[in-house]
Amino acid sequence: MQRTLLRAKLHRVTCTHSELDYEGSVAIDGRLLEAADIREYERVEVYNVRNGERFSTYAIRAQEGSGIISVNGAAAHKAGPGDILIIAAYGVLEEKELAAFKPRLVYVDAHNRITHTRHAIPVQVA
Repeated sequence: MQRTLLRAKLHRVTCTHSELDYEGSVAIDGRLLEAADIREYERVEVYNVRNGERFSTYAIRAQEGSGIISVNGAAAHKAGPGDILIIAAYGVLEEKELAAFKPRLVYVDAHNRITHTRHAIPVQVA
């Protein structure tokens, strides 16, 4: 059996640009791509925390250290500058791979600079 799991996440990045007339994609600071192990042209899911929009696109590399998160093309209707986004990449694993699997979770500050990384989401009890 195969299972689809969260492989990488950029948690609460801030959208810096929204370019409607640009070829579709999401441009992501190269340092963030590296930290999350998201490859250029890899499919990503984008979740807009501000307005609830969810969409699929592909990642392209923005300048390393720039802090750029630019939502481009038709998706520019779904996110704009200042919106808080979660960008996720998923992978398909075989049952035997599950025990050793750890996602790459990247957390940032208000300027999209990495503050810390994790391999698990802490459980919070209300």
